[in-house]
Amino acid sequence: MSKITILGIEGTAWNLSAAIVDEKDVIAETTATYCPAAGGIHPREAAQHHANNITKVVIETIKKAGGKVDAVAFSQGPGLGPCLRTVATAARALALSLDVPLIGVNHCIAHIEVGRWKTPAKDPVTLYVSGANSQVLAYRKGHYRVFGETLDIGIGNALDKFARSVGLTHPGGPKVEELAKQAERYIPLPYTVKGMDFSFSGLTTAAQESAKKFALPDVCHSFQETAFSMLVEVTERAVAHTGKGEVLLAGGVGANSRLREMLAIMCEDRGIDFYVPEKRFMGDNGAMIAYLGLLMYKSGYRTTIAESKVNPNFRPDEAVVRWNPEEGSMFSEKMSGTQIASGAEAVITLSGNTIIKTRILKRYRLGEIDKILRKERTRIEARLISEARRSGVPTPIIRDVSDFEIKMEYIDGIALKKVITPSLSEQTGELIGRLHSYGIIHGDLTTSNILFKDGKLYLIDFGLSYLDKTVEARGVDVHVLFQTFESTHENHEALIEAFKKGYAIMGAGEVLERAREIEARGRYA
Repeated sequence: MSKITILGIEGTAWNLSAAIVDEKDVIAETTATYCPAAGGIHPREAAQHHANNITKVVIETIKKAGGKVDAVAFSQGPGLGPCLRTVATAARALALSLDVPLIGVNHCIAHIEVGRWKTPAKDPVTLYVSGANSQVLAYRKGHYRVFGETLDIGIGNALDKFARSVGLTHPGGPKVEELAKQAERYIPLPYTVKGMDFSFSGLTTAAQESAKKFALPDVCHSFQETAFSMLVEVTERAVAHTGKGEVLLAGGVGANSRLREMLAIMCEDRGIDFYVPEKRFMGDNGAMIAYLGLLMYKSGYRTTIAESKVNPNFRPDEAVVRWNPEEGSMFSEKMSGTQIASGAEAVITLSGNTIIKTRILKRYRLGEIDKILRKERTRIEARLISEARRSGVPTPIIRDVSDFEIKMEYIDGIALKKVITPSLSEQTGELIGRLHSYGIIHGDLTTSNILFKDGKLYLIDFGLSYLDKTVEARGVDVHVLFQTFESTHENHEALIEAFKKGYAIMGAGEVLERAREIEARGRYA
């Protein structure tokens, strides 16, 4: 039986690339990169660049490989609309002329699958970081689920935006990385993590202002350390929530050596495996499109011309995965002795009927960032647990607080993620509605942070909580929980509807609509 070979064409943004692969390796690849004369990517100019070069790139790739191809794969989204349409048009014409099937693939999933192909990773939590996308994903039951993502702009675009503002040419990320190596001090910048989501717009603005007052290498260093700490923290939160034992780094920003170092340290400290493919597979490339096309071809996927319309906002969790990546167990926990839990931030030990929550030092973070975060979160958690309890929300009783440690009542319950039903989701809606009515935002609403005992729900882990009565803050809080439902629980539609029923506070409709808007915010707008 002859081997299967697939031609893949990538052109979602600045890089135009075509490659032919088989199941073992890349046979041939050709690239033509759009480099703007000034500023960032101009979508129409990039699309024109692709149109001018795509024939040459494809012909050269086919000549290098020789022989036949069994299908043509192309990036159907997400990406810049003009660029996507240019590549899709060429892919359709090529598939028709070669009389082979057409396969539209999800660009984000292609980054993950090429990483699984070129490393030993089998069932990882993936940190996918590129220009317009920043997401934490893991496979579960036919989909790559999004556990966390940016609430505004991708980390690559944030780096490029900052770089342009200080006169650095495109692409800005590598230049920021080099300047950061010359730094002599850290400058405090906004650190924004909301549950398993993060935000870079405030950080970028603050860095731009800091560049007017401080040495540029110091600002570059501070920007990187802050942004990457946020990304690694959320990745660790997903690992703690799912119990998976591997982390994979994917996407162009993953070429940054400091980000790699921080993830490697986090994984080493947790005793899990860290994988990253060689740099040629990190940025946008035709090989990843071709390889995902190969997996889809073998699984029976075919894209008709009518179905080949591009989707600039094609989310990875919308794609159905039938090539069955290996899936490990979810929610596995291996604790011994008095230690009963190890989350992304703290270890939990039991002494009699008292829980001792200790926020441990994170070696991947700068000492200045780590100490401030641990101290502030410990203080805020103790205060808002007590305020929530006074507001009628069941929480543990606080017994003692020090800089990095809280002693509190032990609630011998089970995590909601293990027992959730629509009825319990409705009770959760009532609980969060009460919390929000008193102006308290939990900040980390996942089914790991709600306990069930004797028919009653208890809220725990208030380390990211704060006081805010705005619709946006409440909407983000609800969005984080809905995202957990969708990424972790099979019956997420029923759970979401039940939560909405229970979430009966003044202005509930506006909050729920805002949560929907937050999910729909486009990354390529």
